[in-house]
Amino acid sequence: MAEELKTLVIDLNCDMGESFGAWHMGCDEKLMDYVSSVNIACGFHAGDPSVIRKTVELAIRKNVAIGAHPSFPDLQGFGRREIKMAEQEIFDIVLYQVSALKGICEALGGKLHHVKPHGALYNQAAKNPATAKAIAEAVKAVDSSLVFYGLSGSHLITEADKIGLKTASEVFADRTYQPDGTLTPRTFQNALIKDTAKAINQVLQMVRTQTVTATDGKVIPIKAETICIHGDGENALEFAAAINSELRKNGIQIKAIN
Repeated sequence: MAEELKTLVIDLNCDMGESFGAWHMGCDEKLMDYVSSVNIACGFHAGDPSVIRKTVELAIRKNVAIGAHPSFPDLQGFGRREIKMAEQEIFDIVLYQVSALKGICEALGGKLHHVKPHGALYNQAAKNPATAKAIAEAVKAVDSSLVFYGLSGSHLITEADKIGLKTASEVFADRTYQPDGTLTPRTFQNALIKDTAKAINQVLQMVRTQTVTATDGKVIPIKAETICIHGDGENALEFAAAINSELRKNGIQIKAIN
């Protein structure tokens, strides 16, 4: 078993640059020491031009894979409110945000590696194939070599697969799961995992066995290629450090998606 674990590889990703104005890099800078890829807000739910630039510069210096984190245009709701938009409009807002992040990366000597939708846009696309298709097509239009991060087992993955994008099935360290494999809605009291030990146990289970235990105790299959740690979580830094340490202790390599 020990020899088998040494061959396991997982990507740790974290949302970054989700602030405005007089931004202090302290927390994001520390978090980048424990993850292998970051998803940078593109200005529609958080981030402004200066914050985006500083976050990209930091990611380049820390040698972590850089991703665009596009969302609905919802600053007041932090991108967590669903907005009814036509598929063409969704294509357009994603095209705009990903193009901006890609341009900033290249201007600073870096390279955009992946795209991961944010918040309500991510959740809607996970359930709605038309939304997922619009997002995936926008990503492909910008750069067909970009990796598309999406909820494991959802339409985000299947629709991106259909048009030939490389995908990364995402699971969550700090969220609980429903018996159907979906995330527990944030409106539920048990949606978030705040205990570090529980988060570590869930991560090790997902990576080792490609399963997760749902809120009803049922063990369900799940494809885990990249693990999200929410950068805005109250225990984000503690979670990231502990999860990184435990994965390495168990012979599991932490590396961005190739």
